[in-house]
Formats: sequence, C-alpha cells, structure tokens
Amino acid sequence: MAKFGELIGSNIPVLIDFYTEWEEAANDLHSVLRDVAAALGDRAKVIKIDVEKNETLANALRIKGNPTFIIYKEGEMKWRQTGEQDANTLINLVEQYV
Repeated sequence: MAKFGELIGSNIPVLIDFYTEWEEAANDLHSVLRDVAAALGDRAKVIKIDVEKNETLANALRIKGNPTFIIYKEGEMKWRQTGEQDANTLINLVEQYV
C-alpha cells in the first residue's frame, strides 16, 4: 500500500484501470489504454492494476465491478467510474486535471 501512496501522490494525473485478466473486455481495454497513454504522453500516468493480484488494495478502495477507472492527482481521487470507457472519453477526463 505504501507504493500505491507514492504512485497516486504524483503532481500529474494518474489514471488507474482496475481489471481482471479473465474478463473478455480486458483485451479490448488494453488497446484503449495504450491509445490514452500515447495521447497523453508524459502529461499523465496510465496504470493497470489486476484486482485479483492486489486484493487488499481493491478491497480498501471498494472495487466491486470491472473495469473501474480512477483518476488521482496529488493523492486525491478526482474521478471514478465503473464500466467500459472509450479512449477519447478517458483522454478528455484526464486532461481536465493536467
């Protein structure tokens, strides 16, 4: 959890995708997240966290559905949504916090 605190404490926005490997949609989201990361470059971080490998963190954040996207900046949660999102929506959301 200490590493998570360092991760979200960044002064640039951090978009986190909480996912599970076994979900069919996960493969589609990988390409969406690549597009988001490419569009934002070094203005934001895009990170994926497997909830099955990080159960303690997922439980602490009350992740119930997948995918769940959360945007943090300077340690503060700015936005959270469960369900699939397209690349343009995610890019526009993150850019609000750049």
